[in-house]
Amino acid sequence: MKVRELHRTEAGAAVDAVFRGLSPRSRYLRFHTPVPRLTTTMRARLTDLDGRRRAAVVAESRRGPVGIARLAATGEATAEVAVAVVDPWQRRGVGTELVNALGELAGGLRYAELHGDVLGENEGVLRLVRRAFPGARLTADEGDVLRVSFPLTPDITHEDLVADLRW
Repeated sequence: MKVRELHRTEAGAAVDAVFRGLSPRSRYLRFHTPVPRLTTTMRARLTDLDGRRRAAVVAESRRGPVGIARLAATGEATAEVAVAVVDPWQRRGVGTELVNALGELAGGLRYAELHGDVLGENEGVLRLVRRAFPGARLTADEGDVLRVSFPLTPDITHEDLVADLRW
């Protein structure tokens, strides 16, 4: 498996492949509501990448895309993050690889903070956040949704933080 930046011209095929690989439960956990199919509007939003304000990384096996992590700017130095990994590849390190790569991409794009919303019942993603972003803040947003925020500092890269954890 390899992880690399996803470009606009290939985003549609990757989004479609990953969405097809998600069970109804995984789709619910990702979108916070039942999503039996991607609407035209949702697909357009997920594939609209410019490499700066909207960027993504894709994890690929020999058979094709198995996960996507994307960021969407919410301010000059802040971006929202979302991750999806197809069911057969969950709990195999793909999510960790994706968020590590996205953290590096975000740092290179000079984002100071990443954030995202996670359902409180999504234990897998909460474990991933705690592993990949040890300084993350979890705050109650609305209902069962938690807001995860992680500051990126210009002097300490996400890669440095992950390397420190391996000691």
